[in-house]
Amino acid sequence: MAVHELESVPSRADGEAAQAPSDGDARLGDGYKRAFDLAILVVSLVVLFPVWIVLCAVIPLAIWLGDRGPVFYAQRRVGRGGREFTAFKFRTMFEGAEKLTGPIWAADHDPRITRVGKVLRPLHLDELPQILSIARGDMSLVGPRPERPELVRRFAEEVPGFSSRLRARPGLTGLAQVRGIYDSHPRDKLRYDNLYIRRLGPVLDLKLLAVTALVVLIGRSRAHAAIKLLRHRVCKRAVTSPPL
Repeated sequence: MAVHELESVPSRADGEAAQAPSDGDARLGDGYKRAFDLAILVVSLVVLFPVWIVLCAVIPLAIWLGDRGPVFYAQRRVGRGGREFTAFKFRTMFEGAEKLTGPIWAADHDPRITRVGKVLRPLHLDELPQILSIARGDMSLVGPRPERPELVRRFAEEVPGFSSRLRARPGLTGLAQVRGIYDSHPRDKLRYDNLYIRRLGPVLDLKLLAVTALVVLIGRSRAHAAIKLLRHRVCKRAVTSPPL
């Protein structure tokens, strides 16, 4: 399935149960996931080892110098089957940012974001520590975004079938993350998540990882424009090429 095809696919969210499915309900043909994730992680660590070293040294130092606060931020997240786990991220908000607001999604131009965070978040570099969650098996490279327990409970009440996305192991990136915006409505994210769950496979995962890398390198709008241009050229060449 091409990444762009999802926009024409309707959601099955309406009418689905809002309960977190059990592991018995979650056999989705994703047996490839564990080996796939570990293989990609090992290859990327070996090939990009110098880059990892620089990032792991520069990012923590920049965060600490920014406000002398903690480098990492730990949060409880909801994983497959409704099981909670602890996820770690590089801290991109001021300490105590949610004391007044409570648990809410971050938005564009969020005043709670630090100066360093404004650099890390668009590049998704704050997500790098979640590699530990992938190594532990709590997350996958590709899948629905892991949400906080408070938000899962709230969205399950507001959006019918929201918990159906818990059939799959959550991911560092996914259809919803690639095609949506940071603060997309939960109903829109659910549509993309359910589509991914129905179509998941190693080929789709590789496509989404490639698109994610493109988004990080050149930005979301430019990445999608480049993909559309490439698709147009490929189709044009297929139409104009003489038969063999």
